[in-house]
Amino acid sequence: MSAEELDDDPELCDEAATDDGSEMYEHFRFVADKGQQLLRVDKFLVARLEKSSRNRVQQAADAGCILVNGRPVKSNYRVKPLDVVSVVMDRPRYEFEVLAEDIPLDIVYEDAAVLVVNKPAGLVVHPGHGNYSGTLVNALAWHFKDNPDYDVNDPRMGLVHRIDKDTSGLLVVAKTPDAKTNLGRQFFEKTTRREYVAVVWGTMKEMDGTITGHVGRSLRDRLQMCVFPDGEHGKHAVTHYHTLENLAHVAVVRCQLETGRTHQIRVHMKHIGHPLFNDARYGGDKVLRGNTSSHYAQFIHHCFEVCPRQALHAKTLGFVHPVTNQQMDFDSEIPADMTELIQRWRNYAESLATK
Repeated sequence: MSAEELDDDPELCDEAATDDGSEMYEHFRFVADKGQQLLRVDKFLVARLEKSSRNRVQQAADAGCILVNGRPVKSNYRVKPLDVVSVVMDRPRYEFEVLAEDIPLDIVYEDAAVLVVNKPAGLVVHPGHGNYSGTLVNALAWHFKDNPDYDVNDPRMGLVHRIDKDTSGLLVVAKTPDAKTNLGRQFFEKTTRREYVAVVWGTMKEMDGTITGHVGRSLRDRLQMCVFPDGEHGKHAVTHYHTLENLAHVAVVRCQLETGRTHQIRVHMKHIGHPLFNDARYGGDKVLRGNTSSHYAQFIHHCFEVCPRQALHAKTLGFVHPVTNQQMDFDSEIPADMTELIQRWRNYAESLATK
C-alpha cells in the first residue's frame, strides 16, 4: 500500500478563499486493505509515514489532525478493513520548494520556540495557485535562512493558523515540530484567545451579541462561504461581538472567535445584516447605508480609497507557551488605513450631530 499525497483543492488554496481560522488540508491518505487486521491508528501510520514517530502521531491525533472516514480519532482508534485514514494539516501542500525572499517582517515577539508576527493587509500567507512568491512564508524563509533547525518546507513547523490576504494582524509561527503540535492542539481545543476589530455597515442595535450558525462553502458560488442556519451544511461556528462605536451609518465592533471557520467573521456579520466595510467578496464595497446625495457618495468613495480592503484586523492573540507553559498575550495597533477610516466616520458623525 502506498500513500497518496493529494493535490490541494484550488478553491481552498486560492488566497481569496483562505480563512480567518482553522481550515485543514489533506496531505496524506491511506485506505486499509480488505484483509487489514485491527491495529491502532498510531501504529498504522508510523509504518507508512517517513520521518515520523509514534509519539508524533499521537500528538497529531490529540490536535485533531488524524481522521478516519472524515472524522477525528484518538491514537488508540483501531483501523478496520477499508477504513480511509487521512493526515490533515493547517496549510496547503506546497507544490514547489519555497524560496527565501527579503520581505520585511513586523516581528512582535520571538524566542527559540515561537515567533509572533503582525501581518500587513495585502500580504498572502501561503504560496500556491498564482502566489508562488511574495508571501509571508517566503518572508519567513528569509528570516530563518541562517537557522539550520528551521525548514520552511517542513509542514511540521511554521504558521499555526492563517488570516486572509486582505486582513491584517497577529499570527503565531512555530519554530519546532513540538511547538507546532502543542499550539495546533490549543487551536483545535479552542483555548487560544483571538480578537478582531472590524468596521461594519450599519449601526448595531445591541451592544453585545453572539452569532451562531454553521458556516460552509456556498452551494452556488464556491469562492464564497455562507451561513446555513439549519445546520444542514458546513461546520458549527460561533462569533461573539461587542460594539465599540456606532458612527452614523457604520459601527466599529470587536469580534471574538470561539471557532475558526473560513471567512467566519465576514460571513457571520453579513448574515446579521452588517457586512464588513469594503468587503468586495461579501457585498460591502457598495453604499449599503446612508443617503443618495452626491456629497455622501463622494465621501464613501474616499473612504474606500483610504481603506481599499475589508476593514478587519486581528488585534489580539493569546496562547500558552509550548515550552514554558506561561500564558502569552499579544496586542497590536489598528493599522493606519483602518484608523483613518474610523476617524473619517467619527468626523462625519459629528458633522451630522451639529446640523
